Amino acid sequence: MNKGLLIVYTGASGVGKGTIMKELLRKNPNLRLSVSATTRAPREGEVDGREYYFVSREKFDRMIAEDGFLEHAEYVGNKYGTPKEAVFRMLDEGLDVILEIEVKGFLQIKKACPDCVTIFIAPPSFEVLEARLKGRGTETDEVIEKRLKTAREELQSQNLFDYIVINDDVDRATDEVLSIISDTKNERNIKE
Repeated sequence: MNKGLLIVYTGASGVGKGTIMKELLRKNPNLRLSVSATTRAPREGEVDGREYYFVSREKFDRMIAEDGFLEHAEYVGNKYGTPKEAVFRMLDEGLDVILEIEVKGFLQIKKACPDCVTIFIAPPSFEVLEARLKGRGTETDEVIEKRLKTAREELQSQNLFDYIVINDDVDRATDEVLSIISDTKNERNIKE
């Protein structure tokens, strides 16, 4: 059995990563989303263990001390991390695992797993990104401003990724990501 493909998937807040992700998981039955741990409070409709593992700062810090994360970062005042064990188990089972993480986490993953495929989801423009964030209505103006400041920094690092996918249309962007995954697997299977 071939080992699964590890995909690092990121982009600026509000760019539509979650929307694309839902379509990716629906269209590719071999793809699994790694569930991250976070110290942030759940948003309406989010379920512990599905979108995130919602943990206390104390538990999160214990997991760091026990080397339980593939990557971890602090973002807009909350901590996020990818638990190692589940990711490696799924890869060994031949499943493709996608990590939806922040840019800071990408750098850690790339160093720890140089074979991973990295995809950055970018907005058509910064103005579109700002309108999407404000249109969510889920955060205060202060948090939105922090996210926009961070997004400016994140967009500057997009050229470090293997692929940049512009989310100007969810279906087109989803198909592009699926093609990247398929093409990479085909290339790697030929080399093996």
